[in-house]
Amino acid sequence: MQSFWNLKVWEKSHELVLEIYKITKSFPKEEMYGMTSQIRRSAVSIPSNIAEGCCRGSETDFKRFLQIAVGSASELEYQLYLAKDLQYTDNNNYEIIKTKVIEVKRMLSSLINKLKADN
Repeated sequence: MQSFWNLKVWEKSHELVLEIYKITKSFPKEEMYGMTSQIRRSAVSIPSNIAEGCCRGSETDFKRFLQIAVGSASELEYQLYLAKDLQYTDNNNYEIIKTKVIEVKRMLSSLINKLKADN
């Protein structure tokens, strides 16, 4: 069993969550229980699934939780696109965060592929 604290992808995804919270603070108040909540939940799901998967005890479970994290990252990617189109965030913020989401997705995919190759 490894510690998630040592994983660079966990660290990057945690930083992403902090950025998401900063950006969503400026979303319209009527979106607090809608778009704001959904974006935050999908963002938090990424490092949470990495952490949970690390402690499951098997590589199979770890890979499954990493795949769930990839799904959450894809969900977040779309939600950010929607937020941009609804003009809840500007293009600059959107591009910066989108780049970070894509980086996390690539890191997750790379880790999944490494685990597959090790078996």
